[in-house]
Amino acid sequence: MSVIVVTMHWILEYSPIFFDFDGLLVNTEHLHYNAYKSLLEGHGVSFPWDYPTFAAVAQKSSTGLCKIITAHSPELLASRSWDELYGEKKAIYEKFLEEGGLELMAGVEEVLGAVQAAEIPHAVVTNSTLKQISLIREQLPLLKTIPHWITREEYKNPKPSPDAYLKAIEVVGSSDRMLGFEDALKGIHALEGASITPVLVCSEKHPQMEEVPKGSLRYYPSLTDLL
Repeated sequence: MSVIVVTMHWILEYSPIFFDFDGLLVNTEHLHYNAYKSLLEGHGVSFPWDYPTFAAVAQKSSTGLCKIITAHSPELLASRSWDELYGEKKAIYEKFLEEGGLELMAGVEEVLGAVQAAEIPHAVVTNSTLKQISLIREQLPLLKTIPHWITREEYKNPKPSPDAYLKAIEVVGSSDRMLGFEDALKGIHALEGASITPVLVCSEKHPQMEEVPKGSLRYYPSLTDLL
């Protein structure tokens, strides 16, 4: 993967600007991992995946985790539906959120500050629920400065479907210079489906980088690298 080196000002040439949430603005991905681990172990099922393996699956598609958990423990899915299990996972995750200790990802304050100083319309577009977002915003007040939030209740199909971004365009408006930031390929596909210029932000060592053709995508290891 080659990094396109540009200065901070280039993003200010776009409007509106859309941001993913988990793993991009707030460091919550480890909590999702621990919630799934706690879920399976609570049902007496082993959790054999390390974080890189988990992330490679979770950030690629909306159904990947269901598939690997079903293959790993078909008896678990024989006794309850995936929706039931996912509901349990959500409850565990929300408990983790309530325990606090949340942190913004590096560079978030500076990037949001630049976008807001330029008065560019912007929004968060997330697969997280309104309840989860509310729990996080109470702990990280900077997030309350973001004017628009598209949460999971507001659209039909999760990323990589473009539904979330199409809803965001309805709310915030559209142009021929729209920009979106994502930390996962399923989010990149969602942006592309909504005709929004995508930017991938994740570690150079993330397993999903192996699937990105060299030079095919504007990429940064972190938001700090935009600066």
